[in-house]
Amino acid sequence: MKKVLSTLTALLALGAPALAENTSTTTPTVLLVHGAFADASSWSRVIEELHKAGIEAQAVANPLRGLQSDGDYVASLAQQIPGPVLLVGHSYGGPVITVAGSEADNVKGLVYVASFGLDRGQSIQDTLAGFKEPPLNSALQPLSYPNGAATATEFLIQKDRFHEVFSADLPHNVTDVLRVSQRPVAASAFGEKLQVEPAWKKLPSWFLVATADQAINPDAQRAAAQRIHATTIEVEASHAVAVSRPAEVTGLILQALKSLQP
Repeated sequence: MKKVLSTLTALLALGAPALAENTSTTTPTVLLVHGAFADASSWSRVIEELHKAGIEAQAVANPLRGLQSDGDYVASLAQQIPGPVLLVGHSYGGPVITVAGSEADNVKGLVYVASFGLDRGQSIQDTLAGFKEPPLNSALQPLSYPNGAATATEFLIQKDRFHEVFSADLPHNVTDVLRVSQRPVAASAFGEKLQVEPAWKKLPSWFLVATADQAINPDAQRAAAQRIHATTIEVEASHAVAVSRPAEVTGLILQALKSLQP
């Protein structure tokens, strides 16, 4: 009996690391990156859906201070996660994962949600040129923040316009929480050029177009998805699609995870 137990213990000792390694290398951790005028809690419903499916997920507090610096930050977080990572970026978070995915070698795929598709040398503003201006642009409220010895400009959405331009398909009681918990984005982030070779040129990409979006023109989203050669779905939803349509967002993430399996 002792010999049997000893043999079993030895087998488990050999198998446990292999099993842990197999789990970490076959199913990527989903790293969720929010965009401007939101925070990590905007992914809460998607995280619930992912957990139901047995998927590890983590929501990042995106600094919203600048494209390269935010991308560096997310890349650093991704590199500290054992095993492969699937980056998911909403809105401004999309360009951020474009940077992060180019720097973190354990990133295996990219999912863009109502977002932008930047190539090297392009800014967010560049990719919107030629498309009808969305209602969001007239609803921005400039504020100032300390930036070293000087001050810089950041934007919030005017509280009385938030429901209209960000979350029109959500109940007002939900929107009331979102509008007072929104986080400002540095104005310079929208004009900052992408300095790195975009991650989508080396990694498979997926894109969700929000067809009722009043923050990013849906046609600009379609053009972005085409530019990055992404597998694309369209969902009738506001810009806050991760809150209003979490099942569809989760479905696209699960599709990406399935495609990344060996």
